[in-house]
Amino acid sequence: ATAAASISSSSTNNDSGMFARGMLAFAPSALPQRGVTTSTLSKASSAFASVGGRRFGRIRSLATGGTSLRDRDTEQEEKEEVEWTTDKVRSTFVNYFTSSPRDHTMVPSSPSAPLTDPTLLFANAGMNQFKPIFLGQADPSGPLAKLSRAANSQKCIRAGGKHNDLDDVGRDTYHHTFFEMLGSWSFGDYFKKEAIDYAWELLTEVYGLDTSRLYATYFEGDDSLGLEADLEAKEFWMKYLPEERVIGCNAKDNFWEMGETGPCGPCSEIHYDRIGDRDATSLVNADDPDVIEIWNIVFIQYNRDESGLTTLPNQHIDTGMGLERLVSLLQDKSSNYDIDCFQPLFREIEKYSKVGPYTGLVLEDDTTLKDTAYRAIADHARTLSFAIADGAVPNNEGRGYVLRRILRRATRYGQQVLKCEPGFFANLIPVVVDTFSETYPELRQQQDTILEIIVEEEKAFATMLDRGIKFFTDLEEELKADGKKEVPGDKAFFLYDTLGFPIDLTEQMAEEAGLIVDVKAFENDLEAQKQRSRDARKAAKAGGAERFELIAEQTAWLANNGVDATDDSSKYEWDVETDATVKAVFGSDGFVTDGRAVTAGQSVGLVLDRSSFYAEAGGQEADLGTISVDGGSFTVTDVQVYGGFILHSGIVEEGEIKVGSSVKCQVDYDRRRNVAPNHSMTHVLNAALREILGDGVDQRGSLCNDEKLRFDFSHKKAMTAKQLKATEEYCKKIVAGSQDVTAEVMPLDDAKALDGVRAVFGEVYPDPVRVVSVGEDTSIEFCGGTHISNTAEAEAF
Repeated sequence: ATAAASISSSSTNNDSGMFARGMLAFAPSALPQRGVTTSTLSKASSAFASVGGRRFGRIRSLATGGTSLRDRDTEQEEKEEVEWTTDKVRSTFVNYFTSSPRDHTMVPSSPSAPLTDPTLLFANAGMNQFKPIFLGQADPSGPLAKLSRAANSQKCIRAGGKHNDLDDVGRDTYHHTFFEMLGSWSFGDYFKKEAIDYAWELLTEVYGLDTSRLYATYFEGDDSLGLEADLEAKEFWMKYLPEERVIGCNAKDNFWEMGETGPCGPCSEIHYDRIGDRDATSLVNADDPDVIEIWNIVFIQYNRDESGLTTLPNQHIDTGMGLERLVSLLQDKSSNYDIDCFQPLFREIEKYSKVGPYTGLVLEDDTTLKDTAYRAIADHARTLSFAIADGAVPNNEGRGYVLRRILRRATRYGQQVLKCEPGFFANLIPVVVDTFSETYPELRQQQDTILEIIVEEEKAFATMLDRGIKFFTDLEEELKADGKKEVPGDKAFFLYDTLGFPIDLTEQMAEEAGLIVDVKAFENDLEAQKQRSRDARKAAKAGGAERFELIAEQTAWLANNGVDATDDSSKYEWDVETDATVKAVFGSDGFVTDGRAVTAGQSVGLVLDRSSFYAEAGGQEADLGTISVDGGSFTVTDVQVYGGFILHSGIVEEGEIKVGSSVKCQVDYDRRRNVAPNHSMTHVLNAALREILGDGVDQRGSLCNDEKLRFDFSHKKAMTAKQLKATEEYCKKIVAGSQDVTAEVMPLDDAKALDGVRAVFGEVYPDPVRVVSVGEDTSIEFCGGTHISNTAEAEAF
């Protein structure tokens, strides 16, 4: 089982009141224009002191850091005098888009740890939860299919994979591993004009930003992509800005892509000049810390595949604006870490630091790394609190290992740089909870779990940290005495394997000591091992056949060519042969049309009008079997559903198949009889774990196939032998009790109201939804899988 923290379903459905603080009645004409000037600072921040950080041209307020501890009355006064608090900026954004005439739907933030999306370590952008819409794969009966406009503030973590800011956090004033992304979306509704109009009105008339400091970019075109300049966006911007402040940029900066393939399109960025009263055109997209991008508006209008770019059937808007960066502008702070929501954390860290308070120095000015440590520790406290509240925990795999690295990075900074006592980090968690729980109540609900996990992790690393620091210090002295600059790979591996030091932590310590680490062999061997494992799993799953996928362009083609969604109502029947007609044949070069047939040896995907095959979903692997045609057969090696269309991937064994062919679906029911008990027993196991470990247990994922079941669940620590035995005995008792397993389809709201019903946190369910019950009160869960009819059929556990 993967240990994880659970979360109440109320936190994902708390639309009303989620942004209750600081609501505004909009009166745009009454709001002043804002700029980074002393006239707009609050009284508490009117005294300035230059404290270094010259590269950033920083001006610090004495009230926001580098001061002695203040009493609660002073802190409350300061908080009350901040006009644009973080809470108010967030709620203003959401309220603007959800109010008339914009009428966006407020969709709560998805978990920062997307436990149901294996392609993501963490949610790194607001659009992640809407990917099925962009890809044309949204379930027609699910809530995403009904959305036309949406807005929210998304909890994001960028600390692994393609989007990884971990190494930069603490070193400067604007990188974070955890941040909030303010986002608005249109799904086939409005497009460029409205998106630009909304952005301008919100920034200038609601937030009151100084219009003379705003710049906009547009895509200048790219001959290699065969794309012309986005003059349409340029023209819309020139309604608000002079032509010299509407800047054409290349594809690197102004053409957004989801990945190597998939939806993409030009984008338009809004930049703000912190200095003002100058022409900052040449500084846009030039990595100048005083001319910063604040909002990116993506016009999703193309799809990229192996053959190039094609126009999407529906055009979408996807916008994102970093909350912390916007707040820094509205609070006139040149550092994200000087805004109101970080100050309580800095004051708490100061209590445990033996080297003094935070003074805001960066880079070469921060010679002792003290202020770097303050920023990193404050950031990491937020990241770990939100991630654990959302169900992830530190461990040795995937996102859990990233979290363990983050925690160990923070504790190393605290103990080695700030001279804090071991165990200091857990004291920061209640501060994060107090600061953010009004908007994100899951933090308060999970506070005890977060603390318990942090305390245990911090304690486990404390002794290894001392040994590791001593080992590295001795190694540093030895290397420098020999005139060497490189930490050998075997020494780095000893730190990693024996002392629990992530390789990036060793690299960080080496950099601080003026050394480098030889990590090439370490990384190459590790990646080669991972790739072999991935290839083996993929080959085993596909049975050697190619696996196909339908995205937006293909599902739209099917709909436009009169192909209806597949009727798979017979998938719950047993030992039947379902008659069907081939409605589409999809191969590596696209759809096979013009009456052409595919023949023996070819790998393709078939879309039928009806199917009795179960498509992979809910942790249950797809049915396998055969699709027979007169004089031929097709071996089904994978079944997936995309936007209601069920795609049967496999190989033509003999004969030929084409659009219009009459076929029979012949599911391998012997295999399914081995899958079904494994799926039903995950429900029983779920009930057993709640009984033995308590209500804090929540399902976080599962795998059911013909060989085994795997069940991922939330718990704070490893189960004891006694608990494992009790869980097994509970499951055996249910099997021996011969309890009926039944299913009923009902409206989603009615299903949610059932007493004792369980759902997987973060999962999106269709409406109506299928409810599977074991016995009278053993288990009630939302589930679309295939099951046994009685627990006795499981025979043993």
